[in-house]
Amino acid sequence: MTADQPLAAVAYGALAAAVAAVDDDAAWFPTGCRGWCVRDLVHHLAADASRALVAVHSPAAAAPDCDSVAYWRGWGVDADRDELTRRATRIESGTRSWAALRSAYLETAAAAGRAVAGADPATVVSTQGHALTVADLGSTLAVEATLHHLDLIAHLPLPPPSPAGLREVRRVVEALLEHSLPEWNDERVALVATGRAAPTPDESTDLGPATDRLPVFS
Repeated sequence: MTADQPLAAVAYGALAAAVAAVDDDAAWFPTGCRGWCVRDLVHHLAADASRALVAVHSPAAAAPDCDSVAYWRGWGVDADRDELTRRATRIESGTRSWAALRSAYLETAAAAGRAVAGADPATVVSTQGHALTVADLGSTLAVEATLHHLDLIAHLPLPPPSPAGLREVRRVVEALLEHSLPEWNDERVALVATGRAAPTPDESTDLGPATDRLPVFS
């Protein structure tokens, strides 16, 4: 990551490179997201990138009400809404060809990455009912892109997420856990803390009371 490549752009770039390598056959492979194949996930990713574009260009009329950590505290608590999203995404992705889905994601993600990179990090913007700085927004986008990158490669031999993205996921989830895991690699922290993998007995020992906080979000 360099001064002209902020965190969100780096995470988006790594994910876009992986998506670009997926052909039509591989687009039917399962992912780490329950009920979704690659096609479904990429349809969702395009919506994420579109939201990022809107957020960067939506100045908030109030001071920030959350930061890059607090933003995630309300996620994964509405099971009914999550189920509706899963089903709607499958239906919508099924109406389009893989080429169209992939193209829509790659174009929107590239535009979103440029928009975040070109915005003042201190500007307060609105998204998902919150007001937060562009810098904190960039962190949330990088975390989501990195976690979905792990979902994408769960059953496919594709390039991994960016190291910078994985480090940011670690920072956020350890803050939510209120517990550090120095012996774990960044990917394992990401997978276990977000419920994408179950902790081993030794990992549960490392977590201690923080085990009860899993998953910090999903």
